[in-house]
Amino acid sequence: MLAGGAAAQDLGTAVSPVLTVDSERIFASSEIGQRITKELEAKLEALAAENRQIEADLTAEELDLTEKRTAMKPDEFRLLADAFDEKVKRIRAEQDAKQRDLQARRDAEQQALVEKIAPILTGIVRERGAVMILERRGVVLSADSIDITNEAIARINAVLPEGVGPEVDAPKAPLPSEAPAPQ
Repeated sequence: MLAGGAAAQDLGTAVSPVLTVDSERIFASSEIGQRITKELEAKLEALAAENRQIEADLTAEELDLTEKRTAMKPDEFRLLADAFDEKVKRIRAEQDAKQRDLQARRDAEQQALVEKIAPILTGIVRERGAVMILERRGVVLSADSIDITNEAIARINAVLPEGVGPEVDAPKAPLPSEAPAPQ
């Protein structure tokens, strides 16, 4: 038996070459993931407030335009109405782009976190004598004892606390397949 397997048995976990992890839960439950989520939610709320203000401004502008309609020639009104429609389309496209940018940032932050926690996960793999980790959501059936999500969250919180962003360099440990073969 591998030394890591013995350590895993001491922890009351199954010895398995395959482990599972719920990466979404790691992001949602780790202190650093929660900080990132809180920052992005604040930006989303600011965008929502901006959208509400834009909507109120456009509604007022539309009412003003409607009131001017009776005093204007149809051709003049059509020019103003077309300009207003173009403005609404432009603003909608700009706000949609801001929303997409925030989602892309969330995805990038998640990916950066995954890269930062790779050494932590690698350590768990070694300790358990495993050779791979699968995403739990993609596994049809598994024993709970091979799920390392809670253990990973605890270690991530210890190594990458809430106040430390993904920019912190965690030491990169080689993967089990990169470890030197025993002589």
